Amino acid sequence: MGSRSRPAGAVPRLRVFGGVELLAASGEPLADLLTQTKPLALLAYLVIAEPRGHHRRDRLLGLFWPELDEPHARGALRKTLHTLRRGLGDGVVDSRGDEDVGIAPGALACDALAFDEAIEGGLTARALELYRGDLLPGFFVREATEFQQWLDHTRAGYLKQAATAAWILAERSELDERETAAGGWARRAAMLSPFDERVVRKALALLGRVGDRAGAVALYESFRGRLAKEYDVEPARETVALIRQIRGQ
Repeated sequence: MGSRSRPAGAVPRLRVFGGVELLAASGEPLADLLTQTKPLALLAYLVIAEPRGHHRRDRLLGLFWPELDEPHARGALRKTLHTLRRGLGDGVVDSRGDEDVGIAPGALACDALAFDEAIEGGLTARALELYRGDLLPGFFVREATEFQQWLDHTRAGYLKQAATAAWILAERSELDERETAAGGWARRAAMLSPFDERVVRKALALLGRVGDRAGAVALYESFRGRLAKEYDVEPARETVALIRQIRGQ
């Protein structure tokens, strides 16, 4: 399969939140690339890893081929980059000299990049529209421990940002006296922080203030069930006292 050229104004699209989707500039799914774990992992890293821009080849060798000696690792990197260039089309994967490689600016759209831009621009609701679940959920690359550590850390960072964004919207909605919206965002903040009891208590308190007793009870019971299943413990006394107050007991 030869390189694909992009239609004017169109770029390939990569979705990494809540699953993985990769589309050509034409909108056609790039099924071949989606079945190849190492090229997909490399693409995600080149797009998302900070600092943004080009990355040293030596760094990529250590992340993705730590089990190989340098000549074989460099050969594997060249082969993987060729696979990406062939699948994505011309001008997406960019080399700068012999040692730096990255994604050309504006050559590929990604929901994680759009999320970052929305957060930086204060477009909190837009960011949460983009955040449809964990970063690359269930994604695993064999014999690439350092990449997996990077992925776990980055995944947790995005989750924390999403939870913070949801809580900002909850507080903002409460101040604007939009009780239904406030309750919805508070529940989402709690679900994005499934084992953070402080966030759960904040959400319960807000639901109590806006009069959503049923929502508070449902949130509490869901949290209690998760604790019992994962850790075989009960919620803290403060949380139990709060839900009893909301229930009117």
